[in-house]
Amino acid sequence: MSYEGDIARIETIVEELERSELPLDDALRLFEEGIERLRAASAALVQAEARVRKLIEESDGGFTLADFES
Repeated sequence: MSYEGDIARIETIVEELERSELPLDDALRLFEEGIERLRAASAALVQAEARVRKLIEESDGGFTLADFES
């Protein structure tokens, strides 16, 4: 799933956990899925940062590592 898809699913999970009187097992399942999606989204951000840093390095033809700015 894409970063955007993971974030959208996390938002849905949060809404469901906040508004529903879910059985404990269902709430735990949703929580675990949310954590997995959060980890995937975080990994996607790390990969994107690495790509941006590489593109910055290549754009000027030098080997100076440019800091990633958010």
